[in-house]
Amino acid sequence: MGKVRCPARPESMALSLVRPEITSPPAPAPSCCTQKTLTVPPEVNAKTVQKHDYPSRAHRVSYARRTAVERAYATMKDPASTDVRRGWCRVMGLCGITILLTCGVVVRNLRILDAFEERQREDLRRRTAGLEPRTRRRRRRTLDDLTSTKTA
Repeated sequence: MGKVRCPARPESMALSLVRPEITSPPAPAPSCCTQKTLTVPPEVNAKTVQKHDYPSRAHRVSYARRTAVERAYATMKDPASTDVRRGWCRVMGLCGITILLTCGVVVRNLRILDAFEERQREDLRRRTAGLEPRTRRRRRRTLDDLTSTKTA
Protein backbone atom coordinates (compact mmCIF):
# COMPACT_ATOMS: atom_id res chain seq x y z
CA MET A 1 0.00 0.00 0.00
CA GLY A 2 3.03 2.28 -0.01
CA LYS A 3 2.91 2.95 3.72
CA VAL A 4 5.90 0.97 5.00
CA ARG A 5 9.26 -0.09 3.66
CA CYS A 6 9.75 -3.85 3.51
CA PRO A 7 12.63 -5.88 2.00
CA ALA A 8 10.11 -8.49 0.81
CA ARG A 9 8.72 -5.82 -1.57
CA PRO A 10 11.70 -4.23 -3.35
CA GLU A 11 9.57 -1.40 -4.80
CA SER A 12 8.67 -0.27 -1.27
CA MET A 13 12.35 0.30 -0.46
CA ALA A 14 12.30 3.30 -2.83
CA LEU A 15 9.94 5.11 -0.44
CA SER A 16 11.16 7.96 1.75
CA LEU A 17 13.31 7.10 4.74
CA VAL A 18 10.80 8.75 7.07
CA ARG A 19 8.45 5.80 6.44
CA PRO A 20 8.57 2.95 8.99
CA GLU A 21 10.64 -0.01 7.90
CA ILE A 22 10.14 -3.68 8.63
CA THR A 23 13.60 -4.92 9.51
CA SER A 24 12.88 -8.63 9.76
CA PRO A 25 9.98 -9.81 7.58
CA PRO A 26 8.49 -13.23 8.38
CA ALA A 27 10.21 -16.15 6.63
CA PRO A 28 7.21 -17.55 4.78
CA ALA A 29 5.86 -14.24 3.47
CA PRO A 30 2.09 -13.88 3.95
CA SER A 31 -0.07 -13.70 0.84
CA CYS A 32 -0.71 -9.97 1.35
CA CYS A 33 3.03 -9.39 0.81
CA THR A 34 3.46 -11.52 -2.29
CA GLN A 35 0.21 -11.14 -4.24
CA LYS A 36 -0.97 -8.14 -6.22
CA THR A 37 -4.67 -8.90 -5.62
CA LEU A 38 -6.68 -10.73 -3.02
CA THR A 39 -9.85 -12.70 -3.75
CA VAL A 40 -12.42 -12.42 -1.01
CA PRO A 41 -14.99 -15.23 -0.90
CA PRO A 42 -18.68 -14.23 -0.90
CA GLU A 43 -19.21 -15.63 2.59
CA VAL A 44 -17.13 -12.78 4.03
CA ASN A 45 -19.67 -10.19 2.91
CA ALA A 46 -22.76 -12.30 3.55
CA LYS A 47 -23.95 -9.81 6.16
CA THR A 48 -23.85 -6.81 3.81
CA VAL A 49 -24.89 -8.43 0.53
CA GLN A 50 -28.08 -7.19 -1.10
CA LYS A 51 -31.07 -9.39 -0.44
CA HIS A 52 -32.57 -9.08 -3.94
CA ASP A 53 -31.02 -8.70 -7.39
CA TYR A 54 -30.97 -5.07 -8.54
CA PRO A 55 -33.44 -4.77 -11.41
CA SER A 56 -35.99 -7.21 -9.99
CA ARG A 57 -39.49 -6.40 -8.75
CA ALA A 58 -38.59 -7.68 -5.28
CA HIS A 59 -35.75 -5.13 -5.13
CA ARG A 60 -38.07 -2.28 -6.14
CA VAL A 61 -40.63 -3.29 -3.50
CA SER A 62 -37.95 -3.54 -0.85
CA TYR A 63 -36.34 -0.23 -1.85
CA ALA A 64 -39.74 1.49 -1.74
CA ARG A 65 -39.66 1.05 2.03
CA ARG A 66 -36.50 3.13 2.17
CA THR A 67 -38.00 5.92 0.09
CA ALA A 68 -41.05 5.94 2.37
CA VAL A 69 -38.80 6.33 5.41
CA GLU A 70 -36.79 9.10 3.75
CA ARG A 71 -40.03 10.87 2.81
CA ALA A 72 -41.19 10.61 6.43
CA TYR A 73 -37.92 12.13 7.68
CA ALA A 74 -38.18 14.90 5.10
CA THR A 75 -41.71 15.84 6.14
CA MET A 76 -40.70 15.81 9.80
CA LYS A 77 -37.91 18.31 9.08
CA ASP A 78 -39.96 20.45 6.69
CA PRO A 79 -40.20 24.01 8.05
CA ALA A 80 -43.67 24.38 6.50
CA SER A 81 -45.11 21.56 8.62
CA THR A 82 -43.66 19.80 11.68
CA ASP A 83 -40.22 21.47 11.60
CA VAL A 84 -38.17 19.11 13.78
CA ARG A 85 -34.82 20.65 12.95
CA ARG A 86 -31.98 21.69 15.22
CA GLY A 87 -33.25 24.02 17.93
CA TRP A 88 -36.92 23.11 17.41
CA CYS A 89 -37.62 22.77 21.14
CA ARG A 90 -36.15 24.08 24.37
CA VAL A 91 -36.63 20.91 26.38
CA MET A 92 -33.50 19.37 27.84
CA GLY A 93 -32.97 15.66 28.31
CA LEU A 94 -33.53 12.59 26.22
CA CYS A 95 -36.89 11.69 27.78
CA GLY A 96 -38.53 15.08 27.14
CA ILE A 97 -37.21 15.36 23.58
CA THR A 98 -38.36 11.79 22.85
CA ILE A 99 -41.90 12.60 24.05
CA LEU A 100 -42.04 15.77 21.92
CA LEU A 101 -40.64 13.97 18.89
CA THR A 102 -43.21 11.20 19.33
CA CYS A 103 -45.95 13.84 19.39
CA GLY A 104 -44.51 15.29 16.18
CA VAL A 105 -44.61 11.87 14.49
CA VAL A 106 -48.21 11.36 15.63
CA VAL A 107 -49.21 14.77 14.23
CA ARG A 108 -47.49 13.96 10.92
CA ASN A 109 -49.26 10.59 10.69
CA LEU A 110 -52.64 12.18 11.46
CA ARG A 111 -52.04 14.79 8.77
CA ILE A 112 -51.24 12.05 6.24
CA LEU A 113 -54.33 10.05 7.27
CA ASP A 114 -56.53 13.13 6.87
CA ALA A 115 -55.13 13.76 3.39
CA PHE A 116 -55.71 10.11 2.45
CA GLU A 117 -59.31 10.17 3.69
CA GLU A 118 -59.93 13.42 1.81
CA ARG A 119 -58.61 11.82 -1.42
CA GLN A 120 -60.85 8.79 -0.85
CA ARG A 121 -63.90 11.05 -0.34
CA GLU A 122 -63.04 12.99 -3.50
CA ASP A 123 -62.64 9.76 -5.50
CA LEU A 124 -66.00 8.50 -4.20
CA ARG A 125 -67.68 11.79 -5.11
CA ARG A 126 -66.21 11.66 -8.61
CA ARG A 127 -67.29 8.01 -9.07
CA THR A 128 -70.86 8.75 -8.02
CA ALA A 129 -70.90 11.69 -10.47
CA GLY A 130 -69.75 9.34 -13.24
CA LEU A 131 -66.25 10.85 -13.50
CA GLU A 132 -62.95 9.02 -13.50
CA PRO A 133 -60.86 9.14 -10.33
CA ARG A 134 -58.41 12.01 -10.24
CA THR A 135 -54.85 11.01 -11.09
CA ARG A 136 -51.63 12.77 -10.33
CA ARG A 137 -49.86 14.69 -13.02
CA ARG A 138 -46.96 12.89 -14.60
CA ARG A 139 -43.73 14.38 -13.32
CA ARG A 140 -41.34 12.57 -15.59
CA ARG A 141 -40.93 13.88 -19.05
CA THR A 142 -40.73 11.76 -22.14
CA LEU A 143 -37.92 12.13 -24.66
CA ASP A 144 -40.33 13.99 -26.93
CA ASP A 145 -41.00 16.54 -24.18
CA LEU A 146 -37.30 17.07 -23.63
CA THR A 147 -36.41 17.39 -27.30
CA SER A 148 -39.33 19.57 -28.35
CA THR A 149 -38.57 23.25 -28.92
CA LYS A 150 -41.99 24.55 -27.94
CA THR A 151 -42.00 27.51 -25.57
CA ALA A 152 -44.80 28.13 -23.13
